Amino acid sequence: MRYAICNETFQDRSLTAGFESAAGIGYEGIEIAPFTLGGPVDGPIAHCADVTTIPAERRTAIAQAAAAAGLDVVGLHWLFAGTEGFHLTSPDSAVRERTAGYLEALAELCADLGGSVLVLGSPQQRRLLGGVDLATANDYAIEVLGRAMPRFEKLGLTLALEPLGPEEVDFMNTADDAARLIERLGSDACRLHLDMKAMSTEATPVDAIIGRHIGVAAHVHANDPNRLGPGMGDFDFAAALASLSSAGYDGWVSVEVFRYEPSPDEIATVSLRNLREATTAGIL
Repeated sequence: MRYAICNETFQDRSLTAGFESAAGIGYEGIEIAPFTLGGPVDGPIAHCADVTTIPAERRTAIAQAAAAAGLDVVGLHWLFAGTEGFHLTSPDSAVRERTAGYLEALAELCADLGGSVLVLGSPQQRRLLGGVDLATANDYAIEVLGRAMPRFEKLGLTLALEPLGPEEVDFMNTADDAARLIERLGSDACRLHLDMKAMSTEATPVDAIIGRHIGVAAHVHANDPNRLGPGMGDFDFAAALASLSSAGYDGWVSVEVFRYEPSPDEIATVSLRNLREATTAGIL
């Protein structure tokens, strides 16, 4: 496995400085949140509400800055965060069509940055809306994703569906939920994302989730239910990593946190140290 970190961890500095911080701490990859790409790479982080407004020269500069820091761009996550007018399970056909088109635009951005995977979490843009039952929501999601998959397939990218716990959203809460969508969709470009915080909310034990779904898993987020990094709470992240390793997973594990205490650098440093110590201890 290779270790990456999500770039919004370093929102208090420029993209370039954030990349340099991640590399200096020892990460090999960077996972990028599109909403952080609204400004120049060497300026303060600026909000981006629409990735189609990111010019080609800035895309090239972002990719070059990551490479100069010695990082691989893993891909994108928080795909719809900070946007308006998109929704995966909307009853409005125009919204669904617009959402599919935006997924295609995100795929183009990911390819331009040199990434390979896009993690579809974004709970606000998939929760059930009034009058839409779960079965219909699944149909709508298949419609949206199905429209976008040819672009992903053409670009050689993976869209990784991210189950999230019921405290965050009421659609696609479990790995089983996501796996059923993936099977229905029938595209090799759509696979599963496993998030440690989210897996902790399932009734199924984490090792069983991994064992059941490793064949379609494309990406992993390492974090704790307390919203800090791996090993910074009570979740047995080392056992989860061991299950992934035993099942043959050899992809990226990205640190994704939601609390930056006491500081982004401390969070990033401790998280990577914990991941490495698990490896050194022979767990992986």
